[in-house]
Amino acid sequence: MTCIVGLISNGSVHIGGDSAGVDGLSLTVRADRKVFRNQDFIFGFTTSFRVGQLLAHSFKPPKRHPEKDVYAFMVTEFIDALRQCLKAGGCAQRYYEVERGGTFLVGYAGRLFQIRGDYQVAEPVDGFDACGCGSQIALGALFASSDAPPRERLEIALNAAERFSAGVRGPFHFESLASPE
Repeated sequence: MTCIVGLISNGSVHIGGDSAGVDGLSLTVRADRKVFRNQDFIFGFTTSFRVGQLLAHSFKPPKRHPEKDVYAFMVTEFIDALRQCLKAGGCAQRYYEVERGGTFLVGYAGRLFQIRGDYQVAEPVDGFDACGCGSQIALGALFASSDAPPRERLEIALNAAERFSAGVRGPFHFESLASPE
């Protein structure tokens, strides 16, 4: 289910997402948004609506010391706080003694990251990324629309994913995080 897309443009981060809730062959268009702001972060989630609910309403992102590298902060303090939140909310699952969380995009400090189920932090070199069942379609559309404005690129990518993936549906929602000062 889902398509979440994100990109960086002139130091600002933009994320868009669909509204599909999929269970097997059943699809519900959900009123609760998959894209939202939490303090100095913007999020777009896939995997589990419960994970998204925790990210939006329970997760307390830690503050980064200005001298700490953003990537180092994300892979340490941010992930440690995320794991604690997901455990407390009943979403950190264990498979063969390996803890698993959810998959989502997060924009912070002018950077875009994908947090994967094993808590790895991926930062795309291309300045854009996508996750969910429509991600490959969306990535192609983001690549092909590099001359368009950020919001238009996200809309093109989500429309392509909705057209060619059974697990993606509008309405689409967007958040932007202005470049850090």
